[in-house]
Amino acid sequence: MRAETRRGFGARPAPAPSARRSARWPWARRAGFALLLAVAAALLLRHAREVDWPAVLGVLSRYDAATLLPAAALAACSHALVAGYDLIGRHQVGHRLGRAQTLATAFVAYAFNLNLGALVGGLGMRYRLYTRFGLPLAQITQVIALSMATNWLGWLLLAGAALLFFPLALPPAWEVGSGALRALGALLLALAAAYLLVCARAKRRVLRLRGHAVRLPSGRLALLQLALSSANWMLMAGVIAVLLGGRVEYATLLAVLLIAAVAGVITHVPAGLGVLEAVFVALLARRVPHAELLGALLAYRAIYYLAPLGAALGVYAVLETRAARDGAPARR
Repeated sequence: MRAETRRGFGARPAPAPSARRSARWPWARRAGFALLLAVAAALLLRHAREVDWPAVLGVLSRYDAATLLPAAALAACSHALVAGYDLIGRHQVGHRLGRAQTLATAFVAYAFNLNLGALVGGLGMRYRLYTRFGLPLAQITQVIALSMATNWLGWLLLAGAALLFFPLALPPAWEVGSGALRALGALLLALAAAYLLVCARAKRRVLRLRGHAVRLPSGRLALLQLALSSANWMLMAGVIAVLLGGRVEYATLLAVLLIAAVAGVITHVPAGLGVLEAVFVALLARRVPHAELLGALLAYRAIYYLAPLGAALGVYAVLETRAARDGAPARR
C-alpha cells in the first residue's frame, strides 16, 4: 500500500531491467547494421576508384547475342528451379493454391530476395502474397522453412565436395591450408548426409521453430530438395562461366560462387553488392584481368538480378490485382 500511495494508482510500474535491455536491443542491432553497410560502402568506393572503368565498359560492349542468350537461358532455368522449391512446400503442407500461383509467388519472392535482401523478398514477399491468397501463417512458415532448407542443402553438398576433392587455391595471405579446407568439406558433406538421414529415418516428424510446427519431409522429398538445389547452384555458376568464355575452369567458378554466397549472407549487404565482386577478384585476380572479371560480373548482375526483378515487378502487380479482385484482405 505504501508503494502504491507513493507511485499513485494510475502510474505505470517501472519496466524490468530485462525489458529495458530488450527495448534497446533493436536499436543496437539497427545501428550495427547501418555501420556494416557504411563500411561496405566505403570499401566498395575505395575499390571502385582503382578500377579501369573504360576497360570494363569495353568488355561489356563486346558481349554479343551468342554469349548473352545462353547466359540468359541458364539464368531463366535457375529462376524456374528456385520457384519450384515452393512446390515442395505446397506438396508437404497440402495448401490449396494452384501450381501456377505458387510458382509466380516464389519467382517474385526470389527476385526481390536477390536484389533487396531476404527480409523483403524471401520472407516479406512470401508472407505478403500468401496471406493475400488466404494461406494461414503456419503453412507459410513451413513453405519458407522448406525453401530455405532446399537452397542450402545443395550448397552443403557442392561446397563440401569442392573443398574435399578440389580444394581452391586461396591467396597466400589467407593462411588456410588444403588440409583445413578438406576437413571443412568433409564436415559440410556430413551435414548434408545428416539432413537426408534424419528426413528418412526420424521417428519424430514435427519440429518446433519459434512456436511454429514444421513437418520433416520424407527421404524421397529430401533427395528431390538436394537435386533441385544442386542443379540451381550449378546453373548460377554456368551463367558466369559463359560470360567469362572459358577463361576459368567450371569447378573453380562454382567454388568461388559458393564462397561468395556465404560472404553475402554474413555481411547482410542487399544483393551482395560489392561482396560478390570482392570475393571473385580476391580469388581469381591472378588468373583473369580485373576488367574482364568485373565486366563478366556486371553482366551477370544484369542478367541474373536486374532483368528478373523487372519481370517480377510485373508479375507482382498481376498477383496483387488478382488478389484484390478476388476480395483477399490486404495485410502487412
